[in-house]
Amino acid sequence: MARTPPAPKRPPRRASPAELRDAIRDEALRLGFDAVGFAPASPAPEARRERLEQLSAFVGRGFHGDMGWLGQRTAERVDPTTLWPDARTVVSLALNYGPRSDPRAVLEQSERGSISVYAQGRDYHEVMRSRLKALGRFIWDDYRHSIKVFVDTAPVMEKPAAQMAGQGWQGKHTNLVSRTFGSWLFLGELLLSVELPFDAPETDHCGRCQACLDACPTNAFPAPRQLDARRCISYLTIEHEGPVDAELRPLLGNRIYGCDDCLAACPWNKFAQESREAAFAPRGALTAPLLAELATLDDAAFRQRFAGTAIKRIGRDRFIRNVAYALGNSRSPATALPALAPLLTDASALVRDAASWAHAHLTRSA
Repeated sequence: MARTPPAPKRPPRRASPAELRDAIRDEALRLGFDAVGFAPASPAPEARRERLEQLSAFVGRGFHGDMGWLGQRTAERVDPTTLWPDARTVVSLALNYGPRSDPRAVLEQSERGSISVYAQGRDYHEVMRSRLKALGRFIWDDYRHSIKVFVDTAPVMEKPAAQMAGQGWQGKHTNLVSRTFGSWLFLGELLLSVELPFDAPETDHCGRCQACLDACPTNAFPAPRQLDARRCISYLTIEHEGPVDAELRPLLGNRIYGCDDCLAACPWNKFAQESREAAFAPRGALTAPLLAELATLDDAAFRQRFAGTAIKRIGRDRFIRNVAYALGNSRSPATALPALAPLLTDASALVRDAASWAHAHLTRSA
């Protein structure tokens, strides 16, 4: 959360709430955001209760796995004004990261790794944060209204906020779905100390469709709009620090960082657009990389290869754990077994465990 910067010497501009909203929207689009919406900072009492009940049920059933922070600061998560009492308006900002083609195609190439679309370019946190700060500076410098900046780093429930701001709705896979951009949006928020005209909330357009639920390889959805993170491949390959449960390892396939299956399956993606953001363009080294090559990375090589990407955040050992599982699922013992051999004596117990399983799994499958 960024603090309000010092005031500039020039006097603030005069603007009505509607004029200020339009100026913020225009500046946000100029800065490269793809969508902008405005919502009340404090949700209605019924919405606040619903958010709290959903979050409490999610944590109470253990669906959050190792993400203990989700059970903390719940009051702030359901109501941003608890985080900042002066907040009056949430500005929801979105960046489109839509892929050029169906990201699931690589799943058929078992000797190559599948990396989630969002992680194939520059770390979106940095891109989003710099633009949010630029927008916040514009608001403060020109109009002198206090602001707070958020991007996946503070207890703000960004998807409910985005739905209230008309950006989209939470689909049955729990992610935001947009009628314009499908499933491919990064979200960030500004809190403003002034009340502006609000956009109409988006309504649900999933209907009877459950394509996203049917697409999940690990059956991580016990019901529509309920996610058990402990079975979610994105959680298992990114957030989970220890060994993956043995029953789930074969279901990972060649997914080595994240999973796009439920997002890609959504029929609303027929309206999706390829991202125009150069920072999100996939790096050649991150699109279907050879698993055997990735298995050779030591810590220094890992850091060099994934510098500036979200992948670097999980560290070398966790990433190589994922690579080892994928090698075990590759059905290519001729190339996978030699790649696994050095990992059997790796300094990391996590890597050794994954390599041992992969070696045995390949041998049984041969």
